Amino acid sequence: MVDLGSEMAELCGRLSAVPGGPGRVLQFVAAEAGEGTSTVAREFARFAAQEARRGVWLVELDLFRGEHYAAINADPAYYGALGEPTRASPNESSFFSVDPKLTGVDSRPWPDVRYLDAYPVGEKRWWITRFRREALKPGQDVRILNTPAYWNTLRAHADYVVIDAPALARSPAALAIAPLADANVLVVSGDQRDVASAQRLKVALGEAGGRCAGMVFNRAPAAPPRFLSQFLP
Repeated sequence: MVDLGSEMAELCGRLSAVPGGPGRVLQFVAAEAGEGTSTVAREFARFAAQEARRGVWLVELDLFRGEHYAAINADPAYYGALGEPTRASPNESSFFSVDPKLTGVDSRPWPDVRYLDAYPVGEKRWWITRFRREALKPGQDVRILNTPAYWNTLRAHADYVVIDAPALARSPAALAIAPLADANVLVVSGDQRDVASAQRLKVALGEAGGRCAGMVFNRAPAAPPRFLSQFLP
């Protein structure tokens, strides 16, 4: 695993939360799949957790993928071991809706957040989410909600809430979350020649009401794998 400490330190410095204030919600997203968004988001969360007083949450918006659970579980020596799962919302708010609803033994609809687990990593200063897709029944569908309740709840319990969004080419989920995040960070592969796609993503995020904080360049050419940050006006 490449040490990205200096790059993540610069990024944390530019996106830092106000001491004593609510946590910052940061969404990481790329225009195209394969540009390294999940790696950047995971490394940012891991680094930020080292200094966080209230911890860091890494929320995977691509619910069916399970990228972070698999990556961390495969390399506990680097990330820290995954702890026992717990509910991923202190007040049962959720950023997604599962429909049609299932009915529990008490004849009440099963809360959406019951489909989402949170796992502490290492010394429990950061958490990752994993959607329990195995709990879905045939015919059920999942959609991302454009509502702030879940993110506002986590703001009170973490210094950073890091959202790993699927590429815009695969899903419009990032546009639903863009206005709810304090900042949206674009991830662009260093070998990406179609710079117009990144510009279209920036425009789309802005039109959705989101604030674009800048870009992270991943796998810059003619250099070892590393991240460079360049922030936009």
